[in-house]
Amino acid sequence: MQFFPAIEYQQKAAELFEKYKSEILSLTPNAIVEHIGSLAIPHAISKADLDIYIEVPAQQFSRTIEQLKTLGFKEKFNTLRTDELCMLESQASDEDVAFQIVATGSKFTNFLIFRDRLRNSTQLVHQYNQLKQNCMRLSPDEYRQIKAEFIDRVLNTIL
Repeated sequence: MQFFPAIEYQQKAAELFEKYKSEILSLTPNAIVEHIGSLAIPHAISKADLDIYIEVPAQQFSRTIEQLKTLGFKEKFNTLRTDELCMLESQASDEDVAFQIVATGSKFTNFLIFRDRLRNSTQLVHQYNQLKQNCMRLSPDEYRQIKAEFIDRVLNTIL
């Protein structure tokens, strides 16, 4: 696994996010669309994959997934999938982009909480970067497990 410094990807990622945000909102105008993941956190190192959070009311959840697939995305099956969370990934070979579709009021709104806690703490960003550097030689599954434990600690810490 390879990680890149923020300077190498954040400008391009911000531009790509804005492009997708416009397309998403044209299909689902009432959605909340946010840039999440490492690319959305200043000074975080990243695999340079763009994650986009899309929050919609529960009654629009399934329909939204089908609408977003028309943008060239498919459902990712080797990740958590519930009636309140669905990940779509780009089918374009030159883009590593994922949509996290979340039902309003679900526990999965924690994507935003995690992002904001790191945006507000250089210490947490440093810890997150160190974790990633320590995981470079691990398998993707091992990395995801260690990362999930870090995310849980950040989310369960009372500020």
